[in-house]
Amino acid sequence: MIALIQRVTQASVAVDGEVIGAIDSGLMVLLCAERGDGEREVEALHSKVSAYRVFADDMGKMNRSVTDVAGALLLVPQFTLAADTQSGTRPSFTPAATPADGRRLFDHFVALARTRHAVVETGQFGAHMQVSLTNDGPVTFWLQVRAQP
Repeated sequence: MIALIQRVTQASVAVDGEVIGAIDSGLMVLLCAERGDGEREVEALHSKVSAYRVFADDMGKMNRSVTDVAGALLLVPQFTLAADTQSGTRPSFTPAATPADGRRLFDHFVALARTRHAVVETGQFGAHMQVSLTNDGPVTFWLQVRAQP
């Protein structure tokens, strides 16, 4: 399971010109389930995202997590994060989970996030979305939890 996290001062996602999710300070998280992922990977990645220290402490060091600062989350499904780009000039998406599994695992991540964070907004699985954000820093990290055989 993959998460691309970005520390933001604001972020939003729209479908057909209508904003369906928006946050102020927090993390915008692009999420992708890979083939073989299950609930274990979702739970491990959720824990990592929630605890990852990307917000400044009183000394200006990145020592606080989104949980520590009571930041918001904007969770956006994005299967293209699993693209295989090793050959040619067109990505292959065979590493991504099936749409049914991807939706189920995204929904599980959202449910977990809502138990831990006061503000959780989402994109729409399977929709063509327009995502806007102001990346604070910029601060962007790729987090990945691999399925265990």
